[in-house]
Amino acid sequence: MPARRPIVPSELGDSFGGGPARRAPRGRTLPPSWVYGEGVHDEPIDPFNGDPADPTAGLDDPGDDATPDPLTDVERQDVLEDLADLEIYQALLAPIGVRGLVIECEDCREPHYFDWDLLRGNLRHLLNSGRPRVHEPAYDPDPDHYVTWDYARGYADGVHDTLTEGTEDEAGTSPSTD
Repeated sequence: MPARRPIVPSELGDSFGGGPARRAPRGRTLPPSWVYGEGVHDEPIDPFNGDPADPTAGLDDPGDDATPDPLTDVERQDVLEDLADLEIYQALLAPIGVRGLVIECEDCREPHYFDWDLLRGNLRHLLNSGRPRVHEPAYDPDPDHYVTWDYARGYADGVHDTLTEGTEDEAGTSPSTD
C-alpha cells in the first residue's frame, strides 16, 4: 500500500478557489494566487442547501418555476427611469449625509432601508432578470440617514426649480403668477 501524503492547497489549483498553483524557483510550489472579490455571489447563498432538515423544503422554489415573464416595455422604462433618478438623488443627497432610501415593503408592511449601491443593484437585477431580489430588513439601520422616494424626488425638484429660476431671472424673463 502506498504511503499517504496530505494534499496542500497549492496542489488543488482552481478547485481550491485560488486559481492555478504557481511555481517558485527550484521546484518549490507557492500558494495559489487569490483575487479580491473572486467567488462573490449576486444572490445570498442558501445555508440549508442540501440539508434534509431544511425548514423551507416544503415551500416552492422560485428557481423551479418557468422563466419569469420579461418586463413589459413600460415596466422596463420605469426601472430605467428609477435608475436615472437614483443617480440624481445620490448626487444631491449623499453629500448631506443621506445614505439611501427607505421603502415600505408591500409584502411584509415593514420599512426596508437600502443604501444607494444596494438599491441600484436591485434595480439592475430586476431589469436583467425580470424578478425582484429576495430581501431582508437591514440590521439596525438609523432611519435618520434614509429618506423616501417622494422626499428625494421633492428635494431634486426643489434644486431644479431653484436653478431654473436663477437662469430665468438672468434671461430677463420672470415666471408668471396666476
